[in-house]
Amino acid sequence: MIEAFPFDEAPPYLIRDRDGVYGDYFQDRVDSMGIDQVPTAPRSPWQNPYCERVIGSIRRECLDHVIVLDERHLKRILCAYFEYYHTSRTHLSLERNSPVPQEVEPPSRGHVIATAQVGGMHHRYSRVA
Repeated sequence: MIEAFPFDEAPPYLIRDRDGVYGDYFQDRVDSMGIDQVPTAPRSPWQNPYCERVIGSIRRECLDHVIVLDERHLKRILCAYFEYYHTSRTHLSLERNSPVPQEVEPPSRGHVIATAQVGGMHHRYSRVA
């Protein structure tokens, strides 16, 4: 936790499940950083659906398709995936747009080209004149 938030940028709350991995040492560290812990109710996976959903998307759409060689390689893959996720991937909750909104490109703008993203795993389609 200290390495994740090294410059007094810690969030005010930490929502976590009740896994045994969060032992006394971890909880003491989080408390010393001034973070309020909010454990989910026992046996209630529905309480953390957003985290579960994004982790599942990362696994299904990215990590299930590559062999990770080392930590640096993993970070490079994840950075490329997050760039794709926020700028190109459509989200149903955003009316089939990405978190960084894209404008509608009419056919008059030219033909469609595909731009490879995430090492060719995904593509972004746009029109060019």
